[in-house]
Amino acid sequence: MRRAPGLRREGVAMLAGISADYYLRLERGRDRRPSVQVLESLARVLRLDDVSRAYLLDLAADKPRRRRRPRKETLPPSTARLVSMLPLPAFAEGRYLDILAANPLATALSPRLVVGANRLRDVFLDTGEQDLFSPHSEDVAAGLVAGFRDAVGTDTDDPRCIELVGELSLVSPLFRRLWARHDVRRRGGTAVVSFNHPEVGELRLHREKLLVTDTDGIMLVVYHPDPDTDDAGKLALLGSALRSPRDNPALGRRAHGSPH
Repeated sequence: MRRAPGLRREGVAMLAGISADYYLRLERGRDRRPSVQVLESLARVLRLDDVSRAYLLDLAADKPRRRRRPRKETLPPSTARLVSMLPLPAFAEGRYLDILAANPLATALSPRLVVGANRLRDVFLDTGEQDLFSPHSEDVAAGLVAGFRDAVGTDTDDPRCIELVGELSLVSPLFRRLWARHDVRRRGGTAVVSFNHPEVGELRLHREKLLVTDTDGIMLVVYHPDPDTDDAGKLALLGSALRSPRDNPALGRRAHGSPH
């Protein structure tokens, strides 16, 4: 649990009607059974929406609640094969922004693009991912949140949605602020994304998000450069590093000497 931006720990505790010492215990996970009244007060002070508030109250539940089972996302085998065969960075993303498949070039672009990772968690909680999109990381985060709202629609009582929104609302002031804006953006379509890659430097790629048919919101995401550009050369360099990972001195020279 984290305090709201602009408020000191003592201020949050005072507004919630609890002691600063007790709030510190909650923040550090030392008290795992706070009362419903305390959590309601904290939700009000932190200005959490209904999804985040539901997650907080779930922490105080004395017995399991009867809730809908999470939807299982299954990637069609043909799409998984396509991801692995593409000569460009590509991955498949579920409606909760979980990574369902990723090829090696996508992982070379971002080490967080691996099966089992979650785009929301990584962008808000992983400093490496934030650095990758610097200085535009907040814009990227805002786009992901707006796309996530589009993906879940009005289905905000979905257990997986409650889990993600609740977790991020507690630990990320930026997520709380962006989620409270209620922005919605269509997940599909094209965009140009700028990367601050630790090995090849500045890299601008087109991003395509294509809906996988006969699935509940799974997207195929592919990055590609303009042909015959410095960006194309840098992406090719990342690919060549995958083929000779032990020794690729050209990668170091390009990373430090290539013009942007």
